[in-house]
Amino acid sequence: MSRYLKLYAHFLRFSFSKAMEFRVDFFFRVVMDIFFYAVQFAFFHIIYLHTPILAGWDIEQMRVFIVSYIFIDALHMTVFSTNCWWLPIYINRGDLDYYLVKPVSTLFFLSLKDFAANSFLNLVIAGSLLVWVLTNYPGPLEPIKIFVYILLLLNGTFLFFLTNLIFLLAVFWTQSPRGYGDLFFSVSHVMERPDRIYKGIARKVFVFILPFALMASYPAKFLMEENQWHLLGVIFGVTTCFFLLVQVIWRLGLKNYSSASS
Repeated sequence: MSRYLKLYAHFLRFSFSKAMEFRVDFFFRVVMDIFFYAVQFAFFHIIYLHTPILAGWDIEQMRVFIVSYIFIDALHMTVFSTNCWWLPIYINRGDLDYYLVKPVSTLFFLSLKDFAANSFLNLVIAGSLLVWVLTNYPGPLEPIKIFVYILLLLNGTFLFFLTNLIFLLAVFWTQSPRGYGDLFFSVSHVMERPDRIYKGIARKVFVFILPFALMASYPAKFLMEENQWHLLGVIFGVTTCFFLLVQVIWRLGLKNYSSASS
């Protein structure tokens, strides 16, 4: 474990030094993400001008949900997104050979080697919005539930990454430039809407098959509503299944992989 922590610390140092070489890109990302955050709040604000309740939540509760998926998006963008972009390229070009011979888990290395330091300020802004919304929430929030809620947001980020990875690893068989990564991001906007707006089979799909409801809606629901501890079993159970599924797909994909030397 200590070896992996030291390796990740090295990734962070290298990423921050590289980001400072492209300061224009750094500040451009900040401006674009601030605009994205403003649009999200404005979108729901306009809706609440016409109705006091949406999907069972008032506007204050909806703000908790909004900052939940904003934080998950910012954390994924900072920690995982760059690595997800390069993974299909490495597989298609046969560059995976270089990483397979390293004395650490190849999937760990490829998942975390590029920390998007140029998105770090966006993560700080998202975190600040999260703190602001929670501290201004009009109802009582139990400290233990706030702590578990933060853990659920971290889990939601990891589950978002795992789901993305499953779509990307299709590149082992399709040889397409991005696997099904573009399809994933099209579908992932489901996370930006409360799960209660989906009914019947669609809702079950977004919990167990494409678990976007578990990423932001369920953590917000756990925090603000009474007697929602049972959600933890569903959230962590699905995350565990997806983690194991990624391991299986990765191993099967390696068997189908054509290296640059073959």
